[in-house]
Amino acid sequence: MTRCRIFISVICAALSLTAMHAQAVQLDEAAAAGTAADASGDRVDVQGILFGHINDSYWWHVTDIGDKSIVIPLPVILHSRATGWHCFMSTRLEDGGRYRGFYVAGEGKYADKIVEEAPDGTQIRPFDISVTKNVFALMLNSALLVVLVLCCARWYRRHDAAEEAPTGIAGILEPVIIMVNDDVIKDAIGKDYRRYSPYLLTVFFFILVNNLMGIVPFFPGGANVTGNIAITFVLAMCTFIAVNVFGNRHYWKDILWPDVPLWLKVPLPVMPLIEIFGIFTKPLSLMVRLFANIMAGHAIILSLVCIVFITAKLGPVMNGSMTLIAVLFGVFMDFLELLVAFIQAYIFTMLSAVFIGLSRQEAE
Repeated sequence: MTRCRIFISVICAALSLTAMHAQAVQLDEAAAAGTAADASGDRVDVQGILFGHINDSYWWHVTDIGDKSIVIPLPVILHSRATGWHCFMSTRLEDGGRYRGFYVAGEGKYADKIVEEAPDGTQIRPFDISVTKNVFALMLNSALLVVLVLCCARWYRRHDAAEEAPTGIAGILEPVIIMVNDDVIKDAIGKDYRRYSPYLLTVFFFILVNNLMGIVPFFPGGANVTGNIAITFVLAMCTFIAVNVFGNRHYWKDILWPDVPLWLKVPLPVMPLIEIFGIFTKPLSLMVRLFANIMAGHAIILSLVCIVFITAKLGPVMNGSMTLIAVLFGVFMDFLELLVAFIQAYIFTMLSAVFIGLSRQEAE
């Protein structure tokens, strides 16, 4: 019990420091944007600050030291119909630069995307498979997840779990794995649960690691990976495939010829159409729920921070009181995001297990 209390105390202290540091970093970033806006006589660009963090980019802005920005360049990989394949670092395109005819569009249909100019002056979008900030963060977070799993497996290879309790990373992961496997996957799917446990556990820890790394305010954290709808779309499609490709005969019978009054099936197949529509709404709900909750959390925290600089011209009393409120609510939201990171991973895994379990039911 003593070791457990010490471990919980250390975790709580680390979370507190992370939340306070996150708030400090967000204040610094918003302050830089606010100072630049004040210098030009304009208002603070709250929308630009929000979408600058939420949107993807071709480089990773780490921090600012004085007037110098510390930026990690990322590989740009493009295919132009006119000139073929191109590979170069994103530093070539910084500050509105052009390289080999490519540049980052500032506005319009392809805003913040790499384009090239056609002979008639229109913008053309090349085939783009560049390693963007979210892609790079996805690679780093996936590598971190692999390391955690291998460290856990290493402990079990070197120790007898029947004789001693797991320690270290294995001691942290084991209760979480048992909880998800026994209380979620096994209960939702039933006797065939072992077939799907590897996928569902991978999904849970993948989402959890990316959610937690998105809260960390310094490199290699801070990327909005699970708040990117392309990522949640792929995760939802994996569940969609697991449900519909491996669904049994009874599952498809309930969809195409459900046990309802005959007039709901012929001559107009009302219920089959509703059931077929439900096949696609289930993964859609998984995709939108995860994307919206994670993105909204980032947006709310940054919006609270921006209050400090929006009220700067309203006088010291108003600005001081709103600064205190914004900082307190910002730290509260940082802690709330830690809870949301776990809850969203849990809900996605639970609903995926429920959908798979419904596709594996047998006729009574």
